[in-house]
Amino acid sequence: MWFHHEERWVSEQTIKDLCVELIDQARSRLGIADLRRVLLLPPDITRAHSGVGWITEHLYHLLTDAGADVHLIPTLGQHVPHTPADNTFMFGSVPHERIHVHDWKDGVTHLGTVPAEKVAEFTGGAVDWEIPIDVNTMTVTGDWDLIINVGHVVPHEVLGFANHNKNYFIGLGGKRLLGASHMASAVYGIENNLGNLLTPVRQAFNYAEEHFLSHLPDVYLQVVMDYDSDSTLRHTGVYVGDGLETYLAAARASTEQNIIPFDEPVDKIVAVMQADEFRATWVANKAVYRTRMAMADGGELVVIAPGVERFGEQPEVDALIRKYGYLSKEEVLAHYAVEADMQDIPHGTAHLVHGSPEGRFTITYAPGGLTRAEVESVGYRYMDPGEALRRYDPEIMTDGWNTMDDGERVFYISTPSAGLWATRERLAARSAHERHH
Repeated sequence: MWFHHEERWVSEQTIKDLCVELIDQARSRLGIADLRRVLLLPPDITRAHSGVGWITEHLYHLLTDAGADVHLIPTLGQHVPHTPADNTFMFGSVPHERIHVHDWKDGVTHLGTVPAEKVAEFTGGAVDWEIPIDVNTMTVTGDWDLIINVGHVVPHEVLGFANHNKNYFIGLGGKRLLGASHMASAVYGIENNLGNLLTPVRQAFNYAEEHFLSHLPDVYLQVVMDYDSDSTLRHTGVYVGDGLETYLAAARASTEQNIIPFDEPVDKIVAVMQADEFRATWVANKAVYRTRMAMADGGELVVIAPGVERFGEQPEVDALIRKYGYLSKEEVLAHYAVEADMQDIPHGTAHLVHGSPEGRFTITYAPGGLTRAEVESVGYRYMDPGEALRRYDPEIMTDGWNTMDDGERVFYISTPSAGLWATRERLAARSAHERHH
């Protein structure tokens, strides 16, 4: 790790100063004589709440003011590309022509594979297929003097924690890479992944970075956030460097700040997914991923998602979800063995597992753009979004326990994507194959 800064609340000005230090240290540490061409790799709009948009905007202007030719690729994975309005919302004054769209089907270059025997080693024998490493062509073939990865480290259902080389291998990955890695995580078990420092897929990505991307002149700028007393997310740490320890330091901090343990399972959780960030259950189901380990058997999770208007981010994934619905891992694997459409887009197949309550609890969705019939067809319950917002008004509810006027007691979460809620028992039961610290 090159450097890091931690305090209870890190100010915007401090982060801007750290951006200057990053550029200065990149020049000296990476031996960059002249910053001619620079590539910025931030997350997409589903991470807008983390402030990485304005951090990316600030880096853009620092570098262009110094004479660099700067480009930006939101690490979309297979999410829907940004509209011009999305780019302005996320990245402010960065010119649209400098923001490029990742094409996960036709815009990637094959770099190599993580061998099947390594994947089997990482998964303790649960998975025995290779992972093809196909990454955004503009990133891996461009003549870049510096590549800056910007992101928010927070618990994640596939990688244990988001960001670091997830930007390359998920955010800028190709169809085969997305499919093989997501399916591996689903088979291994979502609850064995959440909040673990080195999940099997993370280890596979670390292997791929070492073997196929070590030539890139890159650095990671990662932030960690926590809630203040007003339930507002604020930065608590900035971690900068080009090695694994940069990720591990940020993930350890996120472990302390973003994993909320319960002594007993929770009967009812109400989670809100913001309309300006979440438009499909593919991304809004972070509410499911991050709370499932806290849910009581027979309990109910209510997801209020006024911006959700579809299931998948891509038409073929949307069709897959509509066809099969959210199923248990056993049901999905049985279909996967014989169904060609599942085999064609295994990252979509894995999502069916990740979004399933596995029969333990119920999921009630209150989406702005899906009908009752559509919601119930995939295995969820439906709640009218207007009714949901009236009963669980975000302007009135507070993060944590709330008692409604009729005596109902619920646990309310305003930003589920910013943490992990779990019982101590389920946290302790995660696979011993993982590293937790």
